[in-house]
Amino acid sequence: MQTAEQQSVKTACWSCGSERAAGLPFCDACGKVQPPDPGLTYFDVFGLPWKLGLDPSALERAFYKLSRKLHPDVYAQASAQEQQWSLEQTSLLNDAYRTLKDPVTRTEYLLRLEGVEMQQERARESEAKKEPRIPPDLLEEVFELNLQLEEMRMNQKMGEDDPQLRGDLERARTLFEGQLADADRQLRTLWSEWDAALDAQDRPAQTEAKNRMASLLDRRRYVRNLVRDVNETLGT
Repeated sequence: MQTAEQQSVKTACWSCGSERAAGLPFCDACGKVQPPDPGLTYFDVFGLPWKLGLDPSALERAFYKLSRKLHPDVYAQASAQEQQWSLEQTSLLNDAYRTLKDPVTRTEYLLRLEGVEMQQERARESEAKKEPRIPPDLLEEVFELNLQLEEMRMNQKMGEDDPQLRGDLERARTLFEGQLADADRQLRTLWSEWDAALDAQDRPAQTEAKNRMASLLDRRRYVRNLVRDVNETLGT
């Protein structure tokens, strides 16, 4: 399957000179492997539109089908250049599959394609801001959680255990795990909104959806880190 953009851009096969759609890993006429297109996105690798509601089973089938065709063993007797291209195409395919099969990394990748900068990327670029910003509605809970974590770590250093404190941390973890699940539900709704706006070529709606997804992913990442901190401190 090719996107409309791939179908509209043509190039020539390096081997037989036949016209072919840009981005395809093989020539339709002679079957020779082609050099990777540097402008290809991970969606283009699978001939997909920039949508978030993908069929995981279809993606997996497409991945294994292409993997078999690009496997280095297939090119063991080919030229050194073809062997190199098959390795580069395989690497691109693997990166694309790993990114697109996971709903969160797929969303983050799409947002990067759309020029949306995530909070973690802004933090990396800014020496002045090392820590992610706390979501305003979580300030009180995060403050309390940090105190509890510090107290638990101190107890552990002293070889002591506080069942009440442990219970408080377990309840906090349950609370934040629920917020993670809620964030995932909201993301699924936003995926549908993005896909519908893409079909309708409604740029304002696309912009609204991608901005809300970016904000939600920033929050989700922060809450996920809180759950990680609690698990590490509790030793679970």
